[in-house]
Amino acid sequence: MDNVDVPVATSQGVVVMNTPTGNTVTTAELAISLMCSLARHIPAGHRKVRSGAWSKKGLMGMEITGKTMGVIGLGRIGAEVARRGQGLCMKVIAHDPYLAATGASSPVAGVDLMGLDELLKQADVVTLHVPLMDSTRNLIGAEQIAMMKPGSRIINAARGGLIDEAALIEALDSGQLAGAAFDVLAEEPPGPDHPLVHRDDVIVTPHLGASSKEAQVNVAVQVAQQTATFFLDGVAQNAINLPALTTAERRALGPWSLLAKSMGRFLAQRTAEPISKIEFSVLGDAKELSQEHLERALLCGVLQQALAKGVNLVNAPLLAGERGIKVLRGESGDAHKFGGLLRARVSSKGGTESHMVAGTVFGEMLRFVRVDGANVDLDPSGPMLITRHHDRPGVVGAIGTTLGAAKINIKRVELGPASSSSEGLASSFLSLYDRPSAEILEAIAGLDPVVSAHLVELG
Repeated sequence: MDNVDVPVATSQGVVVMNTPTGNTVTTAELAISLMCSLARHIPAGHRKVRSGAWSKKGLMGMEITGKTMGVIGLGRIGAEVARRGQGLCMKVIAHDPYLAATGASSPVAGVDLMGLDELLKQADVVTLHVPLMDSTRNLIGAEQIAMMKPGSRIINAARGGLIDEAALIEALDSGQLAGAAFDVLAEEPPGPDHPLVHRDDVIVTPHLGASSKEAQVNVAVQVAQQTATFFLDGVAQNAINLPALTTAERRALGPWSLLAKSMGRFLAQRTAEPISKIEFSVLGDAKELSQEHLERALLCGVLQQALAKGVNLVNAPLLAGERGIKVLRGESGDAHKFGGLLRARVSSKGGTESHMVAGTVFGEMLRFVRVDGANVDLDPSGPMLITRHHDRPGVVGAIGTTLGAAKINIKRVELGPASSSSEGLASSFLSLYDRPSAEILEAIAGLDPVVSAHLVELG
C-alpha cells in the first residue's frame, strides 16, 4: 500500500483493496534464496569471478542442513518460509505476537512457537515476516542482536525499518553476525554511499519480493476477481478502509443496514441543532451482525442530509470525525419483544436537543418501533409528517382534513399519547403518499391544538 494515499482515498469514499496472497509463494522463495546465497557467499563469489579472481579465500560457507531457522511472523509468507525450511532439513522455530496473544497453535506442524528472546538465542538464521508498525519498527536492535548466536545470520524480505541498520553494521563489524540479507531497506532506494550495499557480508536486492511472472499474474487475476466480486456482490475483499464481510454476512446485514441508514436520516431531520453525539445500540439477534458496518450505515444516513459531497460506508466515520460527531456504543440490554433491535439516540452540542429512534426487521420489512417516548409501528419510507399537539379530541381529524383538502393521502397513522415527560403534549406520525408543500405544513402548524409540524423524508 506504499503507493496509495489511503487517507485521501478514504475521504473521497474510494474503497482501497490489496492482494496480499498473490505474492506469498514468490516472497517466501526469495527469503529462502537469500538464506542459501548468504550461507554460501554466492554473490561475493560471483563478484570475485567477474573481477578476474578465482579464489575461495574468505568464502567459507555454512551448511543449512540441521541448522535452526527462526521465523519471526508466522502469517501467510512466514508459514511458507517455515515449510520450505523444514524441506531443507532445518529445525524451524517461530515467534508470532498475534498467535501468542490469542493463544492459537502453530499453523505449521512441527514448528514450535516461543518468545522473541528465546528464538533469537536458538536460531542460526533469523528471517522476518511481519508488517511495519510502531510496535515492530526496529524490532531487531542492538539489544536483540546481542542475544543472537555469534556468527548467526539475519534476513529481511518483509519491510524496511524492522531492523536497526546501524546496530546491524556494528554487529557485522564485531563478528557477532556473520552476514545479513535485505530485500528491503529503511530508505529506498539507498544512496550511493549507503554502508550496507558495499559489504561482502551483506546481500541487498531491490525489493524483489513480488517480482516473478507467476506472482504478477496471480496479483492481476486476484485484482480482477476482487473487482468483479465488489460490483456483483458488494463485497470488498481485502479492503484496507472498509470492514471485511463475506457475501453471506452482507446478505444478512442488508435489511439491517438499510434500517440503520433510515434511522440516521430520520434523526438528522428531527434534530434542528448540529448533532455532536450518537449513542448506538445493537440488541438481541442483531448483535450477531457487524456493529461497525451498522454504525457506518447510520452515519451515512445522518451525514447525507447535510453534505453535498458523496457519503458512503468508506468515508462516513472520517467525515463524522471532521464534524466533531462522536459515536458511542450504547448501553447493553435486551431487545424486549423483538428478535433484534437497533436503537440510536442523538444529542446536539451542549445537550440542548435529543432524539431517539429504535427499529427492527421483520423478514425483509423495516419498522421503526419507538420514537422518543412513543411506541409506534412505522414503515421508514416516503414522507412522514410528525406533529406535537395538545392531547384532545379532533386533532388528527383536523390534520387529516387539511391534508385531504390538498389532495394528499395518508398511508398510515401512529399516535403517541402525552406523558409526564412530554410537557403534556402528544405526538402523531403520519406516513404520506405525497410530500406536502410548505404552505400545507404551515397550515397544519397553525391549527389551534398543534404546537409543531415537522416533515421528514425517508426516501
